Amino acid sequence: MSWYAKISALIALSGFCVLSAGTSAAPVAGAPSELKIGVVAFLSGPASGPFGIPSRNAAEVWIDKINREGGIGGVKVVPVFTDEAGPADKVVTEFRRLALDEKVSAVMGYISSANCLAVPPVADELKILTILSDCGTDRVFEEGKHAYVFRTNSHTVIDGVGAARYVLTIKPDVKTIAGIDQDYAWGRDSWEVFKRSMQKLKPDVEVVDALWPKIFAGEYSAEISKLLVEKPDVIFTSFWGGDLVTFSGQAKARGLLEQSTVVVNNTGADLKDLAPGMLIGSRGPNGIVSPDMAKNPLRKEFIALYKQKYGLAANDYIAHGAYHYVQALQGLKAAYEKAIKTAGRWPTTEEVAAAFTHSEFDTPSGRVAMGIGGGHQAIQPAGYGIIKFDSALGVNTFTRIEMFPARCVNPPDGMKSLEWIDKGFPGAQC
Repeated sequence: MSWYAKISALIALSGFCVLSAGTSAAPVAGAPSELKIGVVAFLSGPASGPFGIPSRNAAEVWIDKINREGGIGGVKVVPVFTDEAGPADKVVTEFRRLALDEKVSAVMGYISSANCLAVPPVADELKILTILSDCGTDRVFEEGKHAYVFRTNSHTVIDGVGAARYVLTIKPDVKTIAGIDQDYAWGRDSWEVFKRSMQKLKPDVEVVDALWPKIFAGEYSAEISKLLVEKPDVIFTSFWGGDLVTFSGQAKARGLLEQSTVVVNNTGADLKDLAPGMLIGSRGPNGIVSPDMAKNPLRKEFIALYKQKYGLAANDYIAHGAYHYVQALQGLKAAYEKAIKTAGRWPTTEEVAAAFTHSEFDTPSGRVAMGIGGGHQAIQPAGYGIIKFDSALGVNTFTRIEMFPARCVNPPDGMKSLEWIDKGFPGAQC
């Protein structure tokens, strides 16, 4: 049974209309009247559709659930939703506003890697607990230490390492590779990780080209023509959103998908808009491979709550960013609860940060461990599959799914990602 079919059957069998019984646990000693948190995501602009709005929606759904169940330490969680759109200096100004004017106890969010690099120094300056929910850059904790900052999803290195390992699983005789990526930090970093991983895992692989169209170019005929002439065995792309959908359609129409295997390192577009035959990855087990819902009731509950609130059909795809924002909330909740238990009262920010470090907690994507970055950075598995149209369901789904364990695709604590790759993945547990 396909992933979508399993979801459909489970939700149908449950007759799901979630009305979790509220609890009335008394707040612990010293607790505030409410726990105010900033929730930052793209609510406008090109990244809002594939990432920001689903993430914001997921946070709203999960905060409602937390509050129905008694809040955190008996305290109601009150979100302050904020748009991430705009340059990094504007985002930093908004972070300061949340901390100093709104007086939030914590800030969670951030999808742009540029923003995830800009915010941590200010979080440390203001001593505001900050949870990076979705951004991918590995530089946050590999280039600095941030006492008040945590990231509850894995970074982009697992995308490229996972893509390389999956390509060699599907196409072990690959001889040539090429890249087509948006010309900014995300695209360049993603290609570098994939290229180095391929060259280390299969040293005889030849790189025939690396193409860099502008972000949101929306037209790729020249690049596709070049790739059709060069005939690489595998083409890697980190396109997302409208760029990924457009490239997918144009590549299919021009026959590029029949000539070369295309691997995408993220689920940054609605699955229904992508061409069957493409290899596609997911940072963590949220879009490609589902933890067994019989063993992970949080996943079943999240899917049902989200789809019920926003009117999605059982087979509709939930963007991976939505799962990442729930992970952030689960991490925050677990850290507060651990700190409360330790202190026997409402904890200080420093006590919550200490509890967060090297913690583990359950999420709809399975158990998450804060395993690297000095215990401030999560590690997760990398999932890959091939898009396949399921005629019985009438939707795209996945086939030939592979999940690479967290310790297979994440560097060990204290080692930078590119150094780990270049040294041949020491300590990798595959």
